[in-house]
Amino acid sequence: MEHTGRIAIIGAGIAGLCTAVYARKCGYEVDLFEQHERAGGLAISWRRGEYTFENSLVWLLGSRPGGLLHEQWREVFDIDALTFVDPDEYVRVETEDGDSLSMYRDIDRMEAELLRRAPGDADEIRRLASMVRRVSTSAFPDPSERWPHAFLRMLRAVPLIPSLRWWSSLTLQEYSRRINNPLLRRAIAGDESSTFSALVLVFPLVWMNDRNAGYPIGGSQAVTDPIAAQLQRLGGRLHCSASVTKILVEGDVARGVQLADGQTFAADWVVSAADGHATVYELLGGRYTDAATDALYRTRETFASYVHVALGVNRELSQHGNSTIWVPQTPIRVDPGTTLPCVTMRFFNVDPTFAPPGKTALTCVLPTRNVVYWTKLHDEDPARYNAEKERVAQAVIASLEHAIPGIREAVDVVDVATPATVIHYTRNWKGSMEGWLPAPGTSMTLPNTLPRLRGFYMAGQWVTPGGGFPSGLMSARRALR
Repeated sequence: MEHTGRIAIIGAGIAGLCTAVYARKCGYEVDLFEQHERAGGLAISWRRGEYTFENSLVWLLGSRPGGLLHEQWREVFDIDALTFVDPDEYVRVETEDGDSLSMYRDIDRMEAELLRRAPGDADEIRRLASMVRRVSTSAFPDPSERWPHAFLRMLRAVPLIPSLRWWSSLTLQEYSRRINNPLLRRAIAGDESSTFSALVLVFPLVWMNDRNAGYPIGGSQAVTDPIAAQLQRLGGRLHCSASVTKILVEGDVARGVQLADGQTFAADWVVSAADGHATVYELLGGRYTDAATDALYRTRETFASYVHVALGVNRELSQHGNSTIWVPQTPIRVDPGTTLPCVTMRFFNVDPTFAPPGKTALTCVLPTRNVVYWTKLHDEDPARYNAEKERVAQAVIASLEHAIPGIREAVDVVDVATPATVIHYTRNWKGSMEGWLPAPGTSMTLPNTLPRLRGFYMAGQWVTPGGGFPSGLMSARRALR
């Protein structure tokens, strides 16, 4: 159905881009505002010398034609033009002394390998594998489906409800306590994700076993750039380096936006795909909240922020897992109050666009909640801020040296981002990468409107806990509906 009217969309991350494309396809005039010089939000990559780095897309749900969300991605860009790879491993745990354990994407192979390596955990291994197989063969509703199709599909999934409740009632940390093998326990709850609902272990394995969670060659920008191009082909207007400082409201109806340079843009509707806290309490001045909204931002836990260490290494490192939980002998001190017994590393071995032949781009993510430390250093003591970045980078390199002798001399490029970097480029509250944590007992869909304010909607990770590319896509569809 063709519509008329103008929509102003704030934030050109994945949610904002998808919202803008859907709006144009529905016939609306669209202005999409992005404070950064290019679209993508956190879903971007960057060049340093011969190397490309990023810290967003590990796999994309919907990569397989006919799989869940594939048709929805086709609505916003030509996903079939991408080249996807499905690595053998989901995650590998590697220790500094050379021990390792792999969890494979193929559930039969994963089960066999884990039973071989951790026979004492056979009951839990079989429980996990059985759950993945049962979910794989169940007809769960497409998240975009409406009544009656969603209801009919849900009826067919009713036999799974007791098992889903059991898994959803546990955090990964709680579930990992049922595991005896230390490497397997680390693979399940080795990092910031330990407070997630245990269902976040099950569903990715379901999608990977179904070969519907591949990695697109080119990473995040292989997805965001074509969506941005599609928007412009459709006649949408993308305004970069355009920071929105105020949502204009008349008579409790959103009527447009004001930019940092004073320009105003009138609109019939406003959609914020930007940071939730900034939207509610800064762009709208906190005027449209209620007890539930205030309690949400006061009490619910967000994803941690992080220090991101990227290394360009003049060496081929394909023997290491693409996604690796690295366990150093000496925990890595990130900042006052943050010392990590393990970190998540990515060796971009499957993507030839990230480094020249014979070389490797690798990244290390070090979660931290000490955002104030990094932002205060950045603002008040730049020399010490840079020294701290260098210290953390050298700590990561030193821990790798034990497992990869000579890597220090092979490092061509070092690039470090901190919570201050995240806030500078995205304004994400607390430097959080993906908004609200998907914790047990919490809603996975939040209201996308605000009390008493008409003509306004939200999209993205602040209304779809768990974040990621799929939440951006589906919350965009929901906002337009």
